[in-house]
Amino acid sequence: MRPLRVLIADDELLARKRMTRLAGALDGIEVVGACESGTEVLERVAEDPVDVVLLDIQMPGLTGLDASQLLPAGGPAVIFTTAFPEHALQAFDIGAADYLLKPVDAARLSKALDRVRARRQPAPTPTGQLALPTRKGVRLVSPDSLLCALFDGTTVWVSLQGEAAIERLMVDLTLSELEDRLPAPPFLRTHRRALVNLDAVELLEPQDSGGYLACLRGGPKVAVSRAVSRDLRRRLDVR
Repeated sequence: MRPLRVLIADDELLARKRMTRLAGALDGIEVVGACESGTEVLERVAEDPVDVVLLDIQMPGLTGLDASQLLPAGGPAVIFTTAFPEHALQAFDIGAADYLLKPVDAARLSKALDRVRARRQPAPTPTGQLALPTRKGVRLVSPDSLLCALFDGTTVWVSLQGEAAIERLMVDLTLSELEDRLPAPPFLRTHRRALVNLDAVELLEPQDSGGYLACLRGGPKVAVSRAVSRDLRRRLDVR
């Protein structure tokens, strides 16, 4: 299973560094950044969706409580951190996954993140098919037929291999949620806005950026970031 992508937010530098160190030492956790304000959190999540935000409640300007209410629907789980226990009831009232008192204990942090991970586990379908919620209902498809999924900034679109042509389908899932429902391999997050079925890749075109353009059967082309390209070359034993 892929690691949980965690964003840390605290207006105090030492607190950010400590939380980054604690979270980064846990198995199955990828710390993707640290923010010092609620506004920065919203900007970061809009640009690069994450699974969990460790969010300090008391920050100047936009508070953690306020920022949590402005996160996108279906967005990251929120674990509040604060030195003041009187905020606990309000935090849970607005749907927080957990609430940690400072100074945060490593074991308690691990438990909170495990709780988020457990919530994200999809219920298996009895047919072995992938359930894709759409505005018209739940579409059941074979995972093998899914070529790629792309986030356009507001919506996730999947490309499905049909008998005669490729079908593009708008789904009511985030890329992270879809990634959790698919096996890895062959599915790989090649970019913050792209998920690709590696079994469908026919050609990797080198790009000036150091990344690739993955050409899939049937025509779709999907960006592979420079960082992912390095890992992909190792997997394919490409020098």
